[in-house]
Amino acid sequence: MKLKLIFCFVFLLLNCEDKQTKKKTTPETAVETPVEETPKPIVKSKKEKREFPKLNSKNAMDFFLEYDKNHKENKVRITTDFGTIDILLYNDTKFHRSNFIWLTKQKYFDGTQFYRVIDNFMVQGGNSDDKKTARKRGHIGKYLLPPDTKRGYKHDRGVISMPSSDIDNPHKLASPFEFFIVQQKGGAHFLDGDYTIFGHVTKGMDVIDKIAAVETDDADWPLKNIYIRKVEIIK
Repeated sequence: MKLKLIFCFVFLLLNCEDKQTKKKTTPETAVETPVEETPKPIVKSKKEKREFPKLNSKNAMDFFLEYDKNHKENKVRITTDFGTIDILLYNDTKFHRSNFIWLTKQKYFDGTQFYRVIDNFMVQGGNSDDKKTARKRGHIGKYLLPPDTKRGYKHDRGVISMPSSDIDNPHKLASPFEFFIVQQKGGAHFLDGDYTIFGHVTKGMDVIDKIAAVETDDADWPLKNIYIRKVEIIK
């Protein structure tokens, strides 16, 4: 009789434990929902709001053609570690002028460098080995500008011109983020017809000469970085 009672007690105990175990592991009862809890609103991901479209080879020309109608600024100041350089941009090279003005307003050039320097030839700026510059370019877009070389301008000392892209580029399409300023005395006229001249230095050629005189490595990169602290529009 005692053995039978013990067996029944053990059976009931195991049966209760089994029910408790099932209750803890059942998904429906794993989380209790408060009766009066207000459901949280579903937050949908928002696309980045842009003031301007992301540029590419298909929309860039139309964009700058339209931009040119309402943005006629043509004087900029480049502030460097060696001083300031004032530049007048040419209105008849409208795509290149508008591009430079637009990038200036986007503060693209701020923090870039004069990364290629060849004494008695030219100084080239608008790029950097800083990841911030790559991110800026990624945000703005990937596009090239067509050459505009038949305006009668020559690569005289002090002109600002736009280099062609470093990609396979038989038509000399211009890299919109970069520029070079001719420092060579007497000019560098062997460049005429290949690169678009879109302005000239009105003040600060002494600064260009100082930049051109710095020591560089075998790739013409200054041994000490020369930063473009900011580019701004002036009246």
